Amino acid sequence: MSITTIFDNYSHDKNLRTGWGFSCLVEVGEKKILFDTGADGKVLLDNMKKMDLNPGIIDSVFLSHDHWDHTGGLPVFLDKNERAKVYFLKSFSEDLKSDIKNRENELLELEKFGMIDERVYTTGEIEHTVPEQAMVIDTSKGLIVITGCAHPGVVEITEKVKENLPKEIFLVLGGFHLLDKKNPQIDSVISALEDLGVQKVAPCHCSGVGALELFKKRYGENFIENGVGKVISF
Repeated sequence: MSITTIFDNYSHDKNLRTGWGFSCLVEVGEKKILFDTGADGKVLLDNMKKMDLNPGIIDSVFLSHDHWDHTGGLPVFLDKNERAKVYFLKSFSEDLKSDIKNRENELLELEKFGMIDERVYTTGEIEHTVPEQAMVIDTSKGLIVITGCAHPGVVEITEKVKENLPKEIFLVLGGFHLLDKKNPQIDSVISALEDLGVQKVAPCHCSGVGALELFKKRYGENFIENGVGKVISF
């Protein structure tokens, strides 16, 4: 399996365009799932083209939460893919739902923790001022947790995963929403993730430069530099 970061405000490949937001392509077996769509569909598709990724063969889109920097690229992407299922939450705006309903794409509302595909799970809607869901992938190395912004808290999300799938957590990847946090708060988050047995981390997007530095210091070789163009394969 592999995870390819297609849209992010951090750069890994200088030939690709950055932008505020997040999107990654998750490939599990024969399945291809687009996690979030970034803020700008043109940037998303341009990066995909440069990476030789065909938007038309993606099987589904998983939307973590209803913020523009994660759903903004959806209309342009769906213009190129009329077959992809779209996984979303009940709390999403009616405007976003109606835009998808007016297309050929199948719209699937998720609410509770459960399997959405072979080895792929949703946490279901985690209540917060910004409701959010995360993706969980069951691999031979352990669980991989992908977060969009982790508005409910990256620790809280990880705890929910452990409650529902009592397995080792190999990797937590994505936005950790620590941009405005002070070092002691970030250190506390890192300690909590370590206590939960998280083996590797790949923070990006809204995690913040300060958090990236602290995670890198604490996790050492188990810290994965993330950004547009990063490919993580297992």
